[in-house]
Amino acid sequence: MNNFFDIYWTFVKINAVTFGGGMAMLPILQKEIVQNKKWVSDEEVIDFYALCQGMPGIVAVNVSALIGYRKMGILGVIAAGLGVITPSIIIITIITSFLSNFQEIKVVQHAFKGISIGVTALIFNTVLNLWKKSIVDKLCVIIFFITFILMLTTNISPVLFVIVGAFVGIVAKERSIRNWYT
Repeated sequence: MNNFFDIYWTFVKINAVTFGGGMAMLPILQKEIVQNKKWVSDEEVIDFYALCQGMPGIVAVNVSALIGYRKMGILGVIAAGLGVITPSIIIITIITSFLSNFQEIKVVQHAFKGISIGVTALIFNTVLNLWKKSIVDKLCVIIFFITFILMLTTNISPVLFVIVGAFVGIVAKERSIRNWYT
């Protein structure tokens, strides 16, 4: 039961200070789950995020569920999921009760703008870290730029890009393994 509470409380703490969605949670998650707790590796977190980008649902909940499952099975999924949603439920309840009274106050507006800038910096840092770990050869660079350009110029679903990117990566890896053996 102690592991259950540890998983729950860890995700409560992470989500209580995360503003900006699942990607904004990544730097905090890497620090707490990978470096401090050593529950999963950096590569596993990146794989979890990549997988969860193509899944329905909230990225933060899906990633936490995968980490919880890795740590403690189904009970870990429940603990991590509850831990991620608890701060959001509390914060949303408080904000909705008072927001209508404070949304016109300049200090509140400036605070939200400041939070947005901080979240943007966190996401940018995360993108740089993901780039360093994920872009490992010329094929990865080509896939990245083609995907980036198509995402900017078309309305194709990002899920399709994830699926096609995975397929291209698998085929390329399979061909390089075959060429190595022959």
